[in-house]
This record gives sequence, C-alpha cells and structure tokens, in this order.
Amino acid sequence: MTQPELTELTELTELTELTELTVLTGMHAPGAEAVIGRIRALDPDTAVLHHDLRPIRDGVLRRRLRRGPVETVTTVELDHGCVTCTLRNDLLAALRSLSGPDGPRRIVLHLDPTLDPERICWMVLGEPLDLRGVVAVVDTGRWLADATGDEQLVERGLPTLPGDDRTVAQLAVAQVEFADLIVHTGTADAWLLARTEATLARVAPAAARLRLAGLDERVRLDAVRPGALRGRPAEVHGPLLRGEPPLETDCGIGIVTYEARRPFHPQRLYAAVDVLLQGVVRTRGRCWLASRPDDVLWLESAGGALQVGHAGTWLAGAAESEWAAASPDRRAMAALSWDDRFGDRMQELVVVTDAADPQLITEQLDAALLTDEELAAESMWRALPDPFGRWPEPAQTS
Repeated sequence: MTQPELTELTELTELTELTELTVLTGMHAPGAEAVIGRIRALDPDTAVLHHDLRPIRDGVLRRRLRRGPVETVTTVELDHGCVTCTLRNDLLAALRSLSGPDGPRRIVLHLDPTLDPERICWMVLGEPLDLRGVVAVVDTGRWLADATGDEQLVERGLPTLPGDDRTVAQLAVAQVEFADLIVHTGTADAWLLARTEATLARVAPAAARLRLAGLDERVRLDAVRPGALRGRPAEVHGPLLRGEPPLETDCGIGIVTYEARRPFHPQRLYAAVDVLLQGVVRTRGRCWLASRPDDVLWLESAGGALQVGHAGTWLAGAAESEWAAASPDRRAMAALSWDDRFGDRMQELVVVTDAADPQLITEQLDAALLTDEELAAESMWRALPDPFGRWPEPAQTS
C-alpha cells in the first residue's frame, strides 16, 4: 500500500470513529421524548444533551445529560450575563467532553423549544463530531396554525432571550425548514394532516417525513434525501427551490415563483409587502432595490412576520476578488442568467401560499417594479426615497 493510500485509509478510519451527533428540534415536548426513546432503543450507547432555558430569568441555565439510566443536571451561571455566550461555551465544552475516548457512540443534542437549529449547528461546525443532521418534531394538530399566525414567543409563554421578538410562526418554520427528517406527532384529522403534509412538502421539500408510529431506523439519518443540509447552512445565494418541491396546488397549498429583471421602487415595495403577510405560509428570496443597486436584499416571511436583511452584493460590477470569493455554484448561476445591462441583478422570490391569491401576489409585486420611464432614469435611482433604513445582517440561510 502506498503512502497516499495509507493516509486516505487513516483519514477514513478517523472519520468513522467520530462520535455521531444528531440535533433534535421542535416545540412538542412529548413528541421529542418519544423520538429520543426510539433513537436510544436503536442505539443504547446514546447520550442526550439538553440545555433548559426556562430558568434564564434567574440568571442561570440548566444542562441535562442522560447517559444510560442516569441523568445529571448541572446549573450553569451566566457568563457576564450573556445567555448566548454561556450557551455556546457550555455546549461546546459538554460536546467535547462527551466525544472523548470514553464517550458514547452517538449524542442527541435536544434543543430547547425556542432555539433555532441553524444557529446551533453553526456553533458546532468545525468540532470533531460526525454531524448527521437535524430531526424536527411537529405537533400535527397545531403546526399549521402556528406557522400561519402572528403570536410572539413571549405571548405563548415560551422562554426567550433578551431582545428576542420572534413569532411562533418564525420558529415553527425555521425548525422544519432546516430539518433532514420531520416526525409527525400529536393528533389531527385527515384533512388537517393532508394540508400540513402539503405545506411541509413545499416549505421543507428536502426533508423526509414520517409518522411517530412508523418511526424506524431512518431516524438515525444514515441516509437522507438529495438536497438535505445535514446541519450545514445553505448559501444565501443558492437555489431557492432546493429539494424540488411540488409546484402544483394541493389541499389549497401552492407555490408562487416570482422573477423580474428590473429593480423595485423602494417605497412601492415597502407598501406591497403586506400581500406577503396574508394567507402566506412562507416567503424567501433575493430582491434588488433601485435605491441600492449594488446590494442584495434578502426578504423572508413566516405567517404574519416579515424580515429583511443585507445579503451581500451582486456580482455585477464586483471586484475580481469578490468573484473569486463567490462559490462555484453562485458563479455558475450568475453566468446562466446574466443580463447584458444588469448582470446578475434580478428579483427572485418563492412564496408558499395558503389562502392567498397567487395572481394578486404577482400583480402587487409587478406594480412595485420601476416603470419604463423610471428604468430609463438610472442616474436618479439612488435618490429615490427608501423606507427600509439600515438593515441588519441576516442569519446564514438558504
């Protein structure tokens, strides 16, 4: 055996010896416990790590660790009063300890119901762990109502971090959208189950979906569907229809794909976004404002909540170093859709609808675009009144 072959074999052996990590998310606690029980039945050498945020108001968080029949609870004092830093530091320290030579074969990281799995996966990327992916538990009887509402987490009585003004809909959608496997728990009639399935197929098309009663070895995430993320955040400039969702309407749930090759008037877009908050489950996509022709606007909604943020710059007019820094997929997508005048600038949105009228959505967005006269006056674009203000950097998202 040659030295390169020996090195490759050694690296493969080291990879197979890494402790497997599965992230479990969801707001339905009984369902999450049932999933944990199934995983541990399949692999008894499984540890369960959970950080409980409920005592945060007392200035602490609690770490719960189950290994075999033993559960240990550790109270963790907040580091300089910062919940995020304390959670990150204690989480990483606990994972490193568990993944040592005497550690379990598998760890289930059971997230507090209010934690976003994408953010937590960002924390653990780079650790010496075999991140298998994310399992999301949904209560079929109420998930769709949660995903289309406007109730805030604090109104639901869920623990929140300082400054956390997310809605239940934003959390419910984020948990399934980042999942590799969705497990239905709770009860629902046939119609609600069908509507929920139709919605999940369009919001999270790359995730496999199973009923709790039929949960089998697939919960180990040894194999996942094409397009599954396995805990790795997708590029914000990647395809919006990752996972190839069905485009036809089913049980009243449909998809609107919107594209245009001229910029939005900022004031008219600001007025038009209301159409994305009524009868809409989810909106995601990239927008181009005339007042900020170099910037990519990332727009997303869940239920009655909408968020915008800065997602970098368009490659059109970018420096050579920015082109080199872009991913090969992004450069390829830009080349395929390149416009002689505007380069890769375009509007691209995907809207998952419930009761909304797809034609009305398209008409309202079309009306927000620059007119032919405005399009010709390119020197005036930056002076257009812009009500969006300064936007924060969004979380890494697909």
